[in-house]
Amino acid sequence: MSKILVIAEHDGSKLNPATAKCVACASAIPGADITVLVLAASAGAVAAQAASIAGVKRVVTLESPAFTQALAAVIAPAVVSVAGDYSHVFGPSTTFGKDLMPRIAALLGAPQISDLMAVESATRFKRPIYAGNAIVTVECQADSKVVATVRTASFEAAGAASAAAPIEALQLTAELPTHTRFVSVTAARSDRPDLQTAARVVSGGRALGSADNFKILYSLADKMGAAVGASRAAVDAGYAANEMQVGQTGKIIAPELYMAFGISGAIQHLTGIKDARTIVAVNKDPEAPIFEVADFGLVGDLFQVVPELEKLVGQKA
Repeated sequence: MSKILVIAEHDGSKLNPATAKCVACASAIPGADITVLVLAASAGAVAAQAASIAGVKRVVTLESPAFTQALAAVIAPAVVSVAGDYSHVFGPSTTFGKDLMPRIAALLGAPQISDLMAVESATRFKRPIYAGNAIVTVECQADSKVVATVRTASFEAAGAASAAAPIEALQLTAELPTHTRFVSVTAARSDRPDLQTAARVVSGGRALGSADNFKILYSLADKMGAAVGASRAAVDAGYAANEMQVGQTGKIIAPELYMAFGISGAIQHLTGIKDARTIVAVNKDPEAPIFEVADFGLVGDLFQVVPELEKLVGQKA
């Protein structure tokens, strides 16, 4: 039996869908016994959500005012204090997980595997390398604890359980460091879905030409109930904010529908969308690499296509 500890990602009141995807990955390990660890100032609401995920055997919580903000340097020692009896410690390959899991691995003196995309056994996994152009199989020693980040774009979220798992409150015994403190956070506010978890994404590239022109995508996205993304070229040109960047150096996403307008399809961008269920591309260049991966492609002027699409979506609504 493999005892697996999944670290819950949340905002203090709502569980991030990435956690259910980590549970799905853990469930693929033969004999998986899955526990979700929730660290929060007040863990009740998040723990209840974690307990309702299919495959979760139990939920354990650690509460402290120090966990009000998800500071990796503060959380890591607390996770290590719980992780002793577990063979695997999993976290999502998100900003949260990429910051936290290497610290946990270092404190445990254990190897870390990044971006798990498939499970072959309790010690053998697949992960992408070279911007997703190759898949490598990695194997840990049988007696080694496995610390890993899960490529959430590669897994469907685990469904709802027929009965909630038990929840246990643990006492915090770890000494938490004080050398790191929360100062402030600045984030763009939007009523649109979160880019990382949205089912539909409308994305634009440098061909939009300006930040003002980029706004035509916002109008289409709002009618579709979609999130808005951007290529690195569009972000570097100042057309879109950094948090909208999709690709190897941005967000790795797997929406049901990804619509790319004026995006050529550099390999770094394709790495971020390769797991999307349906890819639609609109570009004036018929030789654009994006068409090689698109399920549906249209050679045309996006400034003509987008308004027409918006009209059609509006009529359907």
